[in-house]
Amino acid sequence: MNAAPSRLAGGAVLRPQGPVPGDLTMHGGRVAADRRGAEEKVLDVTGLLVAPGLIDLQCNGGHGVDLATEPGRLWELGAALPRYGVTAFLPTIVTSPPDVVDRALDVLRAGPPPGWRGATPLGLHVEGPMLNPVRRGAHARDLLRAPDVELIGRWTRVNGVALVTLAPELPGALDVVRRLAHAGVVVAAGHTDATAEQFIAGIDAGIRYATHLYNAMSPLAHRAPGAVGATLADPRITAGLIVDGIHVHPTAVAGAWQALGPDRLTLVTDAIAALGLAPGAARLGTMDVTVGADGVRLADGTLAGANLSLDEAVRNLVAWTGCSITDAMATVTSTPARVLGLDDRGMLDVGRRADAVVLTPELDVVATITGGELVWAREGVAWRS
Repeated sequence: MNAAPSRLAGGAVLRPQGPVPGDLTMHGGRVAADRRGAEEKVLDVTGLLVAPGLIDLQCNGGHGVDLATEPGRLWELGAALPRYGVTAFLPTIVTSPPDVVDRALDVLRAGPPPGWRGATPLGLHVEGPMLNPVRRGAHARDLLRAPDVELIGRWTRVNGVALVTLAPELPGALDVVRRLAHAGVVVAAGHTDATAEQFIAGIDAGIRYATHLYNAMSPLAHRAPGAVGATLADPRITAGLIVDGIHVHPTAVAGAWQALGPDRLTLVTDAIAALGLAPGAARLGTMDVTVGADGVRLADGTLAGANLSLDEAVRNLVAWTGCSITDAMATVTSTPARVLGLDDRGMLDVGRRADAVVLTPELDVVATITGGELVWAREGVAWRS
């Protein structure tokens, strides 16, 4: 923790109403009231935007780390993410052997190694194994499981599970939804072939999120609105969206934006171990994938996660929808924080966590701060006394 206040000076701080010229003061890991003159450290951010740190609700890996096979490297992944402006994330475990989730929970519970700095894991996102085989995507068919309350015995918010993706139309799924929601877990529909009616039944049972809208779910048709139509129409649902131009066409991104807006849309990366690496062979859980100009794919061409960074997703959203920077940033700050029920992240109000990202006017990352500490910065960017 900082012994004395520190300050980001000379920039514009992103507020709900838009960027406001002024400094951001931090003390004890929190945003503090201005105490100019008492600062121990100052970072000159003249001409730059100071925004809340980015939050990714779906990150399977990156920089060579694949959480589904190496959950012990969870903290290593967290240390790599601040270069993309990410200050908090949900480590995501795709459909895997049963012990993998337990191992990841143990790693999460043990905490970071001494001296660790990086993006904070906010709990696991368990994506599978209760998915519809018809919409399994890159999830291994032989590891899929039918919904069963016995399967989710340790899956509570207190134990470290923050979000679970399942297919609500499967037999027994609604009982699992109710049990998870009662345990404080955010329940998402994904990899689903649900009709609109089945999807709505899931919402009534407690589903509040849709995992990677459009991808691996029943599509929208005018007489069969499916999972996509139900998501767009029901105000109780917030949706994740992979805005890389490969998973979802820019026009479909714009359509989702018009329907959902900044309060019901969260950008996610669905990043795998290939994030930050050169194109070539990679892994996603038990599956071999290839990374190329057309994304991350299985041998049969099926998309298998992404090598998208969250800051790039924000830039894409602005470019493809014409939305304001303020609205675009909400999809990776205040809205994901609200989905998780967190009131100390996602905004830079006094008393909230001092998690911030410094951006150029083009939304390129200059520096990332977690808990008031500078954890990543471009060369030459540093505190001064």
